Amino acid sequence: MTRTASIPHGLPMDRDAGPFDPPTAITRLRETRPVSPMIFPDGHEGWLVTGYDAVRRLMTDTRFSSRQDIGPIHVPYEVPGMPPVTEPSPQVPGLFISMDPPHHTRLRRKLTGAFTVRRMQALEEQILDITERQLDRLASLTPPVDLVREFALPVPSLVICELLGVPYEDRETFQVNSATFLVKDQELGEKMAAYGAMTTYLAELVARKRAEPGEDILSDLARHDDLSIEELTGTAFLLLLAGHETTANMLALGTFALLEHPAQLAELRADPRLLPGAVEELMRYLSVVDIIYRYATEDIELGGETIREGSTVVVSILAANRDPRHVERPDTLHPHRSARTHLSFGHGVHQCLGQQLARIEMRAGFAGLLRRFPSLELAVPAAEVKLRTDMNIYGVHELPLTWTTS
Repeated sequence: MTRTASIPHGLPMDRDAGPFDPPTAITRLRETRPVSPMIFPDGHEGWLVTGYDAVRRLMTDTRFSSRQDIGPIHVPYEVPGMPPVTEPSPQVPGLFISMDPPHHTRLRRKLTGAFTVRRMQALEEQILDITERQLDRLASLTPPVDLVREFALPVPSLVICELLGVPYEDRETFQVNSATFLVKDQELGEKMAAYGAMTTYLAELVARKRAEPGEDILSDLARHDDLSIEELTGTAFLLLLAGHETTANMLALGTFALLEHPAQLAELRADPRLLPGAVEELMRYLSVVDIIYRYATEDIELGGETIREGSTVVVSILAANRDPRHVERPDTLHPHRSARTHLSFGHGVHQCLGQQLARIEMRAGFAGLLRRFPSLELAVPAAEVKLRTDMNIYGVHELPLTWTTS
């Protein structure tokens, strides 16, 4: 393979190829050097992995650690107020996404029963009801309407609150603070204040669940005497954050993508049976959780390169999902494509626990929008849609939509 791409200094983040495509610099790098060295803003010599095969292998190789407490994890972009990273970060109890087996396995096993396919299917009617009620509210409004505020964010928030046992009237607490926490270049003090507000709230909530458990996932976890309040809080933080932010952004960005691809949108309206496959294709095509991190615990060969022990490795899920070595015409949104091998839910031991829940919510959300609003269209030019290039979960900040009212 020809090594012609220059080594990036910092993670390329400019969405110069369009709102749905990887930055041109990342696409070019994937074609020339899918496992590439990268110089981080603090001078760390780490790696950027963009090729599908390399990403898939990395996700199953336990020598690439998810822990942040065994070595300094360097950030590939500037963060205001962040001091140079020289020491590992303390491990957050219960935050199993940043753990390795066996500690990851211990916590995840306590949740597998809550997220089985069978249990999620049993919840489907409830999710459909929540979605229809929100569609009724949307239809009662006078367009133009922001889809994020009125539909894409409320639906998964209502679902995850119901599932976890979080009072929906407290949604401002977690929606505002989780949004602040996810800003990429947020001043460190403000980011930690948002995190502290969320964990303080959740610590009080799980303590109440332990004292008076109900019929919800946090109550089920609180019944485990071997889990501390700190572990319950960390797990609740992860489930609440991931449970509404990811699906909310997929619903909004996915709607934007469909409106920008009218032929594919017409196909889905004509044949709703295509929707389950189209959801997988939208997951592949958009990859809202674009970047993840790993830490090399020893020297590791990957894609013909040697990644040295102590290196921070940045993984681009979007670039991997758009790899032409894996997918034919990857930059085309194709609702007939069999896209179930996408990496948007992860791969290996960290594959998303809530993926079946997310699929049900997206199928219900997209189906409802297509059915109830046949004349749906953007209320502003596409170039004016505010993209979440500043956030750790991609999407749109607002999606102003309009439709013909009868």
